[in-house]
Amino acid sequence: MSEASLGTHKAGTHKEEAVYVYEAPVRLWHWANAAAILVLCVTGYLIGSPPPSIHGEPSAHFLFGWIRFLHFSAGQILVVGFVFRFYWSFVGNDHAREIFRPPVWRKSFWLGVIHEIRWYAMLEREPKKYSGHNPLAILSMHVLFVWGTLFMIVTGLALYGEGQGPGWIHRLFTSWVIPLFGQSQTVHTWHHMAMWVIVIFAIVHIYAAVREDIMSRQSIISSMFSGWRTFRDGGPTDEH
Repeated sequence: MSEASLGTHKAGTHKEEAVYVYEAPVRLWHWANAAAILVLCVTGYLIGSPPPSIHGEPSAHFLFGWIRFLHFSAGQILVVGFVFRFYWSFVGNDHAREIFRPPVWRKSFWLGVIHEIRWYAMLEREPKKYSGHNPLAILSMHVLFVWGTLFMIVTGLALYGEGQGPGWIHRLFTSWVIPLFGQSQTVHTWHHMAMWVIVIFAIVHIYAAVREDIMSRQSIISSMFSGWRTFRDGGPTDEH
C-alpha cells in the first residue's frame, strides 16, 4: 500500500488509520445506481400492480405513461452505469474490481467468508478489518448484485424490445430471451421476482453497512462519500 493512500492519526492512546478505497467514478456510479434502482423498483412495482384507473380522458392524465417513462429512463441509466462500472473494474484500483472478479480460487477467501458469516451470526467476538469489502460482501455482491443486475438488464431490454418492435434491441435481446423462457408473461414474472431479490439485497446491504460502521470500528457509510475508510484502534487486520 502506497504512503499516499494511507494516513495515520494519533491522539493520546487513540489511533486512527485511513485508506483511500473508493475512487470518485466508483462513488458517483454508486449513488447514481442507487437512485436508478430506487426509481426502477417503485415504478416496476406499479407496473406489475397498477394503481386504480383515473376517470376522464387518458390524455388529461398520462399517469401510467409517466410511470413507464421513468422506469425506462432509470433502466437506461442502470445499463449505462453497469457498462461503465464493468469498464472501471479494469482501469480502476484494486478495490474497483473486487465485486466483479472475486478470488474464489483462494482458500483464504473462503475462510474469510466463513469468519464473516460467524461474525454476522454473533459467534465471533472480534471483527476482521479489510481495506475494501470483506469476503462475504464480495461474494454476495458478485452473485446477487452483479449477476442479478445483469439478469434484470437482459430481461428488461427483452421486454422493452418487444414493445418497441423491430430494431436492434429486439434483435439482440427479444429475439432469443422470450423464446428461451417460453413466453412474454414468463419473462415478466421472472423480471418482477428478480426485482424483489434486488430489494432484499439493498435492505441487507444497508443493514450490514450500518452494523459494521458501529461494531467493527471502521467507517463504512462515510467512505462512499469521501472515498476514505478510517479504522479506529488499528488498521486492516486481514487481506483477501
